[in-house]
Amino acid sequence: MKLNWSLLPRRRRPFKSKNKRPPARFLRTRLSFIYGFVFLAFVSLIIRLGYLQVVTGQKYRAEALTTTLQRIPVLPARGRIFDRNGNLLAYDNPNYSVFLTRMKHVHQNLNEMAKRLAPVFHTTAKKILATINQQKNYATIRLFRNANNQQLAYVSAHSGQLPGITLGMSSDRMYPYGDLAGHALGYVGPITAQTKKYYVNKMGYLSSQKVGESGIELQYDKLLQGKPGYEIMKVNNQGTSVQHLGMDPAPTPGKNLELTIDGRVQAMTQQAIMNVISHSTHKNTIKDAAAVMLNVKTGGVLALASYPYYDPNWYTVPGQLTKHLKYLDTSGAQQNNAIQNPNYPGSTVKPANLITGLEYGAITPSTAYTVPYKIYIGNAMKHDDMPHGFVNDVKAIAVSSDVFFYRVGLRLGKWFGSSPTNGGAPAGGISLQKWRNTDFAKGLVNLFYGEYRFGLGQLTHIDLPGEQPGRFYYMDAKKQYAAVPFPLQKAQQSLKKTHQFVNYSTPVSLALSAIGQEQQFTPIELAQYVATIANNGVKLQPHLLKSVLAPSLSTSLKNDPIVKNVKKKVQAKLNINPTYLHLAQQGMYGVCNVSYGGQSTAYGDFHNAPYKAAGKTGTADIYMNGVHLTNSVFIAYAPFKNPQIAVAVMVPGGGYGAQSAAMITRNMMDTYFKEHHEFFPKSQWLSSSVPTNWKTLSAYTQVESAK
Repeated sequence: MKLNWSLLPRRRRPFKSKNKRPPARFLRTRLSFIYGFVFLAFVSLIIRLGYLQVVTGQKYRAEALTTTLQRIPVLPARGRIFDRNGNLLAYDNPNYSVFLTRMKHVHQNLNEMAKRLAPVFHTTAKKILATINQQKNYATIRLFRNANNQQLAYVSAHSGQLPGITLGMSSDRMYPYGDLAGHALGYVGPITAQTKKYYVNKMGYLSSQKVGESGIELQYDKLLQGKPGYEIMKVNNQGTSVQHLGMDPAPTPGKNLELTIDGRVQAMTQQAIMNVISHSTHKNTIKDAAAVMLNVKTGGVLALASYPYYDPNWYTVPGQLTKHLKYLDTSGAQQNNAIQNPNYPGSTVKPANLITGLEYGAITPSTAYTVPYKIYIGNAMKHDDMPHGFVNDVKAIAVSSDVFFYRVGLRLGKWFGSSPTNGGAPAGGISLQKWRNTDFAKGLVNLFYGEYRFGLGQLTHIDLPGEQPGRFYYMDAKKQYAAVPFPLQKAQQSLKKTHQFVNYSTPVSLALSAIGQEQQFTPIELAQYVATIANNGVKLQPHLLKSVLAPSLSTSLKNDPIVKNVKKKVQAKLNINPTYLHLAQQGMYGVCNVSYGGQSTAYGDFHNAPYKAAGKTGTADIYMNGVHLTNSVFIAYAPFKNPQIAVAVMVPGGGYGAQSAAMITRNMMDTYFKEHHEFFPKSQWLSSSVPTNWKTLSAYTQVESAK
């Protein structure tokens, strides 16, 4: 029988690993290759080291002995400032500069150093010393800007002979539109000997950094300042060559700021002031003026102008300050009249005083009578600017009846009976002194506090340095009836505690206070006041900063991420009786839209406007250099039914309120609505850019030529 071998089970072959150890011969070959490669690498390194030591060693040893590495401070680019529409208002122009720092414990031979530097910088030692002497108050001053490589190398190589002389990459602050919004922007300057302790020792700034000295530049200096860096430079000891090796670390630019300012409205506001002054019959008496426009809904400042103007570039561009120094010293241009110069508001306070009179029952919503042309207050005769006839609450504001408001003030102080034939007397037959200490004091406190709550006579806390509060006055019989400061808070506290405030005033003070002749306010206070009326008693804090943007050297706002948006801040809700507030608003509407005749209204300025405005004129008696003049004041908001903007303008010496101030206000409002494409036909619409002809307008050219 044959076996079928195919049916028998097959023997499984043993498993063979894939990781079979290679033969020893193969390993020896691989190791030989590695050893050979390492040997060749070391041989190459030895040959290279030998070449460097034997062939070029002398060269590198000499270079090591004759060159040094310098760390030159690189100042950060200061943050850029834009208006609300993206117009660039301030930026930095970088350059290499040479600085001198005065050193207390190191001998500095300035004459010798000036002689060394003069030929290198193509100048004279005398001019260098003059630059140093002109800036004695500064701890660090810039001697030269835009230094070239050879000049940088020389200073680095001769640092031992030039104690206190340092190099730095700095920048010049540039304001491309000159005096446009100059008082709002402010300017920068070197750290002084007086401020060095704060900025250098406390804040950690480099002594060569520029810091804000006024305006937004000072207010937000911490945001605008970036972090310094250092540039590594290799310089030979002969000072003939320099090699830039890079930054370590690189400087960080400051944050950019977007303001609420509208560049076009600002430009046309400044030009409107110039136009009114140049064509005014009072042009020889007008020494200053100011105008403010606020956004009623946010408190954002759309325009803030202070005349006379100045150009911030004068403080940053060499030679410009000296050229314009006399103008700055004699014109008052360095003062921001919009926030620092309180003046008499005249009848612009009447809407607030009407509301106060209604609240205390001095008048009622139905008060109406034929107002006499004149009345006696004690022994003093006071009169209106013209006979106004039958007057009610609304018309009293519209025609600005002084006699009507004289009586409001007197009744608040319980002085009754003043008429064309009688001077009146205290209620109840009390003595004059007792009346002064009680009813008079209460009436004046109530009247002034009624204005104060709207923001008048107090700081608005606008984000600008140097704001000054307004002031209240009253007549003092012991000082020949001169106007002296009235301590509103002190008098209020005294009345609460003792029910009296001892004083020696007169009922005339009550009457004059009711028409704005015994108080002084700034234009920014008046702007906040009228914006609060327009906003139905909600008082917002005025502000210039709209948003903070991430550091960037971009010339456009579009690509800059927003770090922070500034929100509106409600300072108070006055909770005024709507009926009383409405009466005041209707009276202000009549000022601009109802023809009552006379010089007290602004009908002639606004009756043909395509929008409806509400306003109030103010004409206050003032004295300038001993000459009797009038302060032209105007406040307004528009449109009447849904207010967007509020304006306050003050032109001391400018005549009636319906003249200079009202004309400027109309121009400002027209510009705003044309830019926002409202009310005016398309053919009159304007863009949001700064006018292309700005530098040909007198608001720019006259300032730049001022000496």
